[in-house]
Amino acid sequence: MVQTSKHNNSAPTGKELRLAIIHILISALCFAFMTFFVRISGDLPTMEKAFFRNFVALFIAVYALVKKRTGFRVVEKAKASMFLRCLFGTTGLIANFWAIDHLGIADANMLNKLSPFFAIIMSYFIMKEIPNKIDWLCVILAFSGALFIIKPGLGFASLPALVGLYGGFGAGTAYAYVHKMGKLGQPGPTIVFYFSLFSCLLALPFMIAQWKPLTLWQLGCLIMAGISAAIAQFNITAAYQLAPAKSISVFDYTQVIFAAILGFLFLSEIPDIFSFIGYAVIIFAAIFKWEYGRRTSEQ
Repeated sequence: MVQTSKHNNSAPTGKELRLAIIHILISALCFAFMTFFVRISGDLPTMEKAFFRNFVALFIAVYALVKKRTGFRVVEKAKASMFLRCLFGTTGLIANFWAIDHLGIADANMLNKLSPFFAIIMSYFIMKEIPNKIDWLCVILAFSGALFIIKPGLGFASLPALVGLYGGFGAGTAYAYVHKMGKLGQPGPTIVFYFSLFSCLLALPFMIAQWKPLTLWQLGCLIMAGISAAIAQFNITAAYQLAPAKSISVFDYTQVIFAAILGFLFLSEIPDIFSFIGYAVIIFAAIFKWEYGRRTSEQ
């Protein structure tokens, strides 16, 4: 279900790059649907939503591991990275879910999609990859765009926007660890399994303490969110193992388009002019970074 690049220390082949792009487009669409189903599930505790989101992925990951007979072993050198991937990924996920409930669906997704830029920063600390001037320029542009979405007031920003911003940080840090584990030879389904297991175990006691009975409609929405998230998680893991972020991250921003369409069609959400400016700035930064990375790799 998840293919790992055999060229971990070199540029991806044309076929690998095309597969990575397909994987990340599928993940973007499915993450948008996940966000949509979570939003329409109604007034439910965040931890309850987080549990069901990962519960489905957990079963799918177990099925994939049993079918491929790859086992549940974690490479010795990847154990610390696996734990930190689970920790940052889970806390980022919970933050994103909370932001979805308190922001517009497109705004919450856009803040979460700052993850590629946080990945650039965290890669310096995680893999000693030193960002160049273009990398920093793109980070500054992305944060400038985020300010239009956050819309800070007199020296402070809204709490939902800041929580959504952390969601992007958590996801970016988690993907940096996914890339590192890919280089260490850790299979993708194993990464998805332990992330899903960790998330479920963390959310379970909070879910029990704040349990709110589900209607049939809400249960259906959360199951659909879980299915969408599982497909997205496997595909984005495959994408980042097949190709580096500089080559494919721009395609992840199609989730914003998918999310905005769903929000407009079913939730009557229309982003304001400042949000559109923020989207444009961040997407421009992503395209600029991707184009620069592509041209550099061809030289």
